[in-house]
Amino acid sequence: SFVWMSASPSNERGGRPHKNNMDLTSADYYFNSYAHFGIHEEMLKDEVRTKSYMNAILKNAHKFNGKVVLDVGCGTAILCMFAAKAGARLVIGVDCSEIIDQAKEIVATNGFSDTIVLIKGKMEEVELVDTQGEKVEKVDIIVSEWMGYFLFYESMLDTVLFARDKYLKPGGLLFPDKATLYLAAIEDGDYKEEKIAFWENVYGFDMTSIQRIAMTEPLVDTVEADAIVSDSVPIMRVDLTTVQKGDLVFQSPFVLTATRNDYIHALIAYFDITFSHCHKPIYFSTGPRSRYTHWKQTVFYLDDTLVINAGEKVRGHLSCKPNDGNPRDLDISITYDFQGKNSTASRAQNYRLR
Repeated sequence: SFVWMSASPSNERGGRPHKNNMDLTSADYYFNSYAHFGIHEEMLKDEVRTKSYMNAILKNAHKFNGKVVLDVGCGTAILCMFAAKAGARLVIGVDCSEIIDQAKEIVATNGFSDTIVLIKGKMEEVELVDTQGEKVEKVDIIVSEWMGYFLFYESMLDTVLFARDKYLKPGGLLFPDKATLYLAAIEDGDYKEEKIAFWENVYGFDMTSIQRIAMTEPLVDTVEADAIVSDSVPIMRVDLTTVQKGDLVFQSPFVLTATRNDYIHALIAYFDITFSHCHKPIYFSTGPRSRYTHWKQTVFYLDDTLVINAGEKVRGHLSCKPNDGNPRDLDISITYDFQGKNSTASRAQNYRLR
């Protein structure tokens, strides 16, 4: 399964590569970056993520026993091996990255070569085959770890939907099958000062031209639970069984209600994931009040500092679409309107998650 490269400008904290090699296309760099074991190490050590998949598969072996399973973006083949361990008759893993060469060794070392077939290439271009090289037309279950920052950054979801439409049998299962993206408001004055106001006076020089760029790039970082000053509201729900690629371009109104007297410096987004086909549904959250995951949270700094009282509301609208030049990046627009007792603000801001 994939783990996602850190969105700028938080690379020094996220420790993942940027897309800065001009000799590679964006897609080439994206796939090549996943060849390095360090990215997969971070992913595998994310226990919330990995154990959720493990439990969803192994605790529901009755769903997998004797079935044909497809893993879209198989990485180190960890999900493939869970599925094989759960009794799947055949598991097919597909990945574009060079990591699949190590994955083949891992599969052999763990004695699953007679059950797991790993295919290197793009999901849209490869032909699925079994361990004997015979063509496979349909699968019973699709597993995939497709989620990116802000749920959709560098999204592999459209690839999962392609696999669903082409290979999944009628009534077949997706693991996971539901996702919800949430928005909340936070007080983050100190860190905003460190990251944004810093450019106003850099050793006596004005570098506010960089500040303007920094404001357009969401920060991927860990937000403390006590920084949240509003309720959390869902802005996008995804049912993988029915969602279409066009649905991933979305617009959503939101109303955030303050839970205490404080300041709002930024909005944050995070997501929840559900495996609803389990005997007992399995769920995990990437929110600030939950255990750490490598997805962290996505922070959108506001131009205004809102002075808000408990019960006051920030009304707004968020839209999201793939960037025209690089569809793995996201163009996100947020408009907000606040009419409070101590401050008012109304503004539209554009961001690019890249």
